[in-house]
Amino acid sequence: MKGTTPAEADASPSTEGPRAWKEKFVSIEDCPIRTVINQIGDKWSVLILAVLGTRPHRFGELRREIDDISQRMLTQTLRDLQRDGLIARRVIPTVPPSVEYSVTALGKSLLEPMSRLIGWAERHQAEIKLARQRFDDSVAPE
Repeated sequence: MKGTTPAEADASPSTEGPRAWKEKFVSIEDCPIRTVINQIGDKWSVLILAVLGTRPHRFGELRREIDDISQRMLTQTLRDLQRDGLIARRVIPTVPPSVEYSVTALGKSLLEPMSRLIGWAERHQAEIKLARQRFDDSVAPE
């Protein structure tokens, strides 16, 4: 959106739509929508950001908060979120050293739209569950 600040662009939905983006970017790797949404749309990323949005956490605390994530997946997702600038990693000089993760300013700018999406999902989960059931019933093998 020409002539807008990044904050203004974040605040208003794109009027161009997905087709316009598809025409602008020849390769999938160059499409900013896909590259960003692929990371922040991942279920583990959403859960980690939601937990870190409350306060900084150490690795073990995150592992206990999100008890069904594997250590490997937690490590990889934290690295990906750090690489994207959404979280920060701080080594605490203790014996043994511990590591604390927190949401960056960029990550904080994502928390509000993410919470709106989570709220939408909570408000409509019953409708979606019913729609899935109707669909599954209609395509069930006889």
